Amino acid sequence: MKLAILFGGASYEHEISIVSAITVKGKLESKFDLSFIFCDQDHQFYLIEPSKMKAVTFSRGEHRKMAKLGLINGGFEQRGLFGTKRHEMPVLNLIHGGDGEDGSIASLFDFFHIPFIGPRKEASMFSFDKHYTKWLAASLGVKTLPYEIVRKDEKRAVATAYPFIVKPARLGSSIGVSIVREAGELDYALDVAFEFDEVVVIEPFMAGVKEYNLAGFSARGEITYSIVEEPQKAEFLDFEKKYLDFSRSGHVAEAAVSEALVGQLRDAFKAIYAPLFEGALIRCDFFEIEGEVYLNEINPIPGSMANYLFEDFSASIQKLLGSLPDKKAIRVNYDYIHSISQAKGK
Repeated sequence: MKLAILFGGASYEHEISIVSAITVKGKLESKFDLSFIFCDQDHQFYLIEPSKMKAVTFSRGEHRKMAKLGLINGGFEQRGLFGTKRHEMPVLNLIHGGDGEDGSIASLFDFFHIPFIGPRKEASMFSFDKHYTKWLAASLGVKTLPYEIVRKDEKRAVATAYPFIVKPARLGSSIGVSIVREAGELDYALDVAFEFDEVVVIEPFMAGVKEYNLAGFSARGEITYSIVEEPQKAEFLDFEKKYLDFSRSGHVAEAAVSEALVGQLRDAFKAIYAPLFEGALIRCDFFEIEGEVYLNEINPIPGSMANYLFEDFSASIQKLLGSLPDKKAIRVNYDYIHSISQAKGK
């Protein structure tokens, strides 16, 4: 089965996307006929030789010597001296952050009728922006922590009690995230966050709270869930720890939790997934507070596709590929113009 892995992008998470692609290659190459398509920061696509799927290929700029690709209806096109070659196959969108998760790639693939694994544009809008994620969860009856929004061009007035977390609204991988414990730390934390986004989300910092990760996807109308993971970490995963986390490929241990809690987590996951995320494998990160489940974040393109949470990751991807949503093609026949022309005798 053919599958292209798309990675890179013009994003603060560009390098993490490369790490994820290399990891996923190792998980899928025995079961799939893989192609690797790299999107550089200037939005040029390159077909990467499988043997060159190493981080230094991109850091040294060696990818620029490889074949360039352009988008065409149904896939990609490689032009050469002796003609063109089409590359038509489903694509696994593994671009983290902007481009991959903000809806740009989803819109592009919809426009060119390219089948792909990943969030569609509507899902991207609500999961890429943490503020919109709060709105989505509230509309679906899924609890989230209380929050407030601070914008770069507004007064820096924060009502949330200390300590709290400052997060850029449209960025992942803990980039620009800070814990603020007292007033003297606020301006610096906001300055750091505003380097990456003009909108930040502020939430109370919950020390010692239980956290659980659950991934899944829908195929043929049924959701396949991963195991529930209880991440082992310090106060929160900073960028360096998450960078290493994105290269995980070994299967992790299932959290020792009750069936009742697993049921709550799955119910919350299904409520989030069902209306918008068809065609994507996502991971939801939850808090458990006093027996109640709270959504922390939606990861619409999780690091290394959360391969470590599935017993058979290759089989999961095959199953998802067999159930991708098919956008209805619109055929224009110009009946309206023809009828007007006939009425006018032209």
